[in-house]
Amino acid sequence: MALADDIREEVQGIFKNSWVKRDGQKVPDTDDIPLGNNTVVLDGTVLYADLAESTNMVNFQKDHFAAEVYKAYLAAVCKIIRDNSGEITAFDGDRVMAVYIGDYKNTNAAKTALNINWAVQKIVNDELQKQYPDNSFRAQQAVGIDTGKLWVAKTGVRGSNDLVWVGRAANYAAKLCSLRDGAKVSWITEPVFNVMKDSVKFSSDGQQMWEKRYWEKYSCSVYCSSWWRGL
Repeated sequence: MALADDIREEVQGIFKNSWVKRDGQKVPDTDDIPLGNNTVVLDGTVLYADLAESTNMVNFQKDHFAAEVYKAYLAAVCKIIRDNSGEITAFDGDRVMAVYIGDYKNTNAAKTALNINWAVQKIVNDELQKQYPDNSFRAQQAVGIDTGKLWVAKTGVRGSNDLVWVGRAANYAAKLCSLRDGAKVSWITEPVFNVMKDSVKFSSDGQQMWEKRYWEKYSCSVYCSSWWRGL
C-alpha cells in the first residue's frame, strides 16, 4: 500500500496545486522547467515526421537493414529540421517531433516538410537502391504540421523525466501523419496555410502546391501536398 499511497499523494498534488506559468521566448529544455505544476506557455508550430510502413519493414526485412533505414531517415529529417530553424523535442521510434517559433515558424515548418519529401526520394531511397539493388523496399514517410498555443510541462519522476507538450497543435500534427493519400505526404492545418509565405505555397512557375481537404473527424480544413523542394 505504500506505493499506492505515494501515487495518490502525487496525483492529489497535481490536481490541487495551482499552476505557475511563464511566457516562453525559446523552446525550453528539460532543465528549464522544474517538476510540479510549472509550465512555459508559447506560440509554436509543431511538426511530426513519421517513417511509414515501418512495421512491415521490421516484420519482413533483416534487422540490420531496418536499422539502417531508421538511421538514414532520422539523420536526414533531423538535419533538415535544424537547417530550417526547428528544435527537435522528442523521438518516438521512427517518429520525430519538432517545434518552430518566431515570425516565420509556419513557413519554416512547411519548407521542412517539402525538403524531407525530396530528401527521402532523392537521397535516402537513391542510396538505398545503390547499396541493395536486389531489395525492392523503398522508404515512405509523412509529415503533419499544426500551429497554436502550447503548454510545456515536465512529467515523470526525479531522475527520469521529460517534457510534455500540451495543446491542439501537438495532437493534430501527430494525427495528420496518418492521413497519407498516395504521393500526398505533407499535411498542414488551415491556420498554418493561411499565414505561411508564398514561397512554400506556390512553385517557381506559380502552381499551387497544396490541395485543400476537409478533415471530417475533426470538422476542419487541412491542406496536403505531393510536392518536394530540393536542398
